[in-house]
Amino acid sequence: MIDMSGLNALRVVGAIECLTLLVLLGNLLTVHRPEVSSVAGPVHGLCYTLGIVAATLVSGGRHRVWLLALIPGVGGVLAARSAGDGAGAHLQS
Repeated sequence: MIDMSGLNALRVVGAIECLTLLVLLGNLLTVHRPEVSSVAGPVHGLCYTLGIVAATLVSGGRHRVWLLALIPGVGGVLAARSAGDGAGAHLQS
């Protein structure tokens, strides 16, 4: 059974990872302020790493969950979605 608090943490980390990627790309395409990159870049990298760790912890033995987390930018969101599908199947049994 999947720990729902771990799944919630994966969802939050995945959302922040995706949001910081959008901030980085928006900064790159518009004003290109180094201050924005110096803050959003490390936060994005940390969330990417935490997303992989969280996906590994909630994967429940399914390799697809943590493999999806390896996709930069959206991996945490995809992994949370995949892990959530498995959680629903376990709860319905």
